[in-house]
Amino acid sequence: MVRLSGALTAKWGLICRSKSNQYKSTSLVQVEGVNTKEDVAWYAGKRLAYVYKAKTKSNGTHYRCLWGKITRPHGNSGVVRAQFKSNLPAESMGRKVRVFMYPSSI
Repeated sequence: MVRLSGALTAKWGLICRSKSNQYKSTSLVQVEGVNTKEDVAWYAGKRLAYVYKAKTKSNGTHYRCLWGKITRPHGNSGVVRAQFKSNLPAESMGRKVRVFMYPSSI
């Protein structure tokens, strides 16, 4: 697949949970092009941003951003666990999250 845009995106899926507990501060995110647990290692510590549009202006713009960080892999299929400064709203489930390539180790 040829990428025309420089932005790497991911899809926010669920909150992390077990059979009886929900961990609301941990989100499960599928990063574009990452399909194995080994690929996830490079993304650990990278920053995520959920950008959304609000009704009222703040600081001269309608756009707001929630920042997060990829913490560790989840399973073997390239899904990652991420924690955001404040939890993502439920209405954002299934929407795109932007992945930033910093901090970088190269």
